Amino acid sequence: MIWSRQRWRDEWQRLQSVDWQALNIKEAGEWPTLLKGLCCLLAFVIVFGGLSWWLLGEKRAALEAAQRQEVRLLGEYRGKVGEAAFLPEVRDQLMLLEEQIASMRAMLPTSAEIPTLLDGISDAAVSNNLTIETIRLRPTVRNTHYVEHPFDIQVRGGYHELARFAADISQQARIITQQDVTLVPVEQGSDTLRMSLLARTYSYIEDAHQGGTP
Repeated sequence: MIWSRQRWRDEWQRLQSVDWQALNIKEAGEWPTLLKGLCCLLAFVIVFGGLSWWLLGEKRAALEAAQRQEVRLLGEYRGKVGEAAFLPEVRDQLMLLEEQIASMRAMLPTSAEIPTLLDGISDAAVSNNLTIETIRLRPTVRNTHYVEHPFDIQVRGGYHELARFAADISQQARIITQQDVTLVPVEQGSDTLRMSLLARTYSYIEDAHQGGTP
């Protein structure tokens, strides 16, 4: 529904006349429409940001912690190779750790799979009836054990469609983090919103894992 200019002026005046100190959540149904819309938008950003941090932050932290532990245990293991006897418990720990890291690495795309990953994000936008404005890779960031692949995403559409799109990104088979999310109306009086965000995925550096030079 598109408001007339008079409706916008009336709602803006209602918003300006609000006594912020006297607001009561039990009377939310009587709040100005603009105020209710702002509250809904704020709630979406908070929930979306928290969900992304909770779902994806733990996976990345666990992967980095496992990699650090692997380097430490590999050093211990190689030191024992030069000794007369092996320590079975160290070998068992390494085997278990290798399995855990292999499982986590399976969730990271290779550099060659990045274009396919971007195609999957584009398909998610199309399936949610969104208009794609930008899906663009930034320069990669090389770390000790992995490479970051940041990319910008900008799409527009309805509130619920954007929320489903964000959830679809979080549920991709590969690890993708989402930061710097913004939502703004495309134009005054329109129900269409523009969502911009910075996404990141990661690829593992095999040479670093094997002790070679990246």
